[in-house]
Amino acid sequence: MSPEILLTVYCVAIALLSLAGGLLPNWVRMTHTRTQLVMSFVSGLMLGVAFYHLLPHSIALQPTAQGVDRSVWWLMIGLITMLMLLRMFHFHQHDFSAAEAGHHAQHAHGDEHGGEGHHHPDAATPAAHRLSWVGLALGLGVHTLIDGVALGAAMQGELGQTAGLLGVGVFLAILLHKPLDAMSITTIMEAGGWNRRSRALANIGFALLCPLGALLFYFGVDLLGDARHYTVAIALAFSAGAFICIALSDLLPEVHFHSHDRGKLTLAFVAGIMLAYAIGVIEPASAHLHGG
Repeated sequence: MSPEILLTVYCVAIALLSLAGGLLPNWVRMTHTRTQLVMSFVSGLMLGVAFYHLLPHSIALQPTAQGVDRSVWWLMIGLITMLMLLRMFHFHQHDFSAAEAGHHAQHAHGDEHGGEGHHHPDAATPAAHRLSWVGLALGLGVHTLIDGVALGAAMQGELGQTAGLLGVGVFLAILLHKPLDAMSITTIMEAGGWNRRSRALANIGFALLCPLGALLFYFGVDLLGDARHYTVAIALAFSAGAFICIALSDLLPEVHFHSHDRGKLTLAFVAGIMLAYAIGVIEPASAHLHGG
């Protein structure tokens, strides 16, 4: 299968699973434990993809001492950029229900169920919630475009006979993360009183952003001519930094906020890292030794 067809398959799968994530609250209620397990697994997978795939392939595309330094610099830039993005938009990605948000708001009071009659920061809370999804969608929109660039750069960075294998790691990390993001947008909109049609339109728009970023980067980077390999290399390193930041400052703190199910969550985290490593093991050793 050619890289172009494989990338198209990846994009379609990501869009469909993102759409499903946005629709999931209409069908089932994600339990707290299941959500934490998914987040812990995805955290490990994203860290593994960053360190076992994105960063090594960035270095392989520019195998000099200066190239290694450049990759590390762009990794740090990606990490800081994603951290600033998280701070700027102040979005909290994985509250999947108004009840869950109420639970966190009232945690200090010991009211685990957060009944509406007891939640009274002010009478205007519903009105504030009505537009709160905009900041969330903006932050997640930029975030998912960066994910798309990571996927496009990964596919451009394939080295000879390894076509598709690097992309699989990045693809899985994005595929398993997007439904969580889409679910958070639609549930915040629902809490704000938006109708099903509006939620569906937002869900569709969000689902298309990652494929858009991937396709634009993959097909657009060739226009750069001789700067193509350099651009792909720094995009891979930047994406590695973004993945590390998402895992360490966004997903894992949510997981470790609670002391329960430590064993399960730790196993899920390690399983994610092991999957990322296993994908790397099946790559020919030459993939990390030259920039082809």
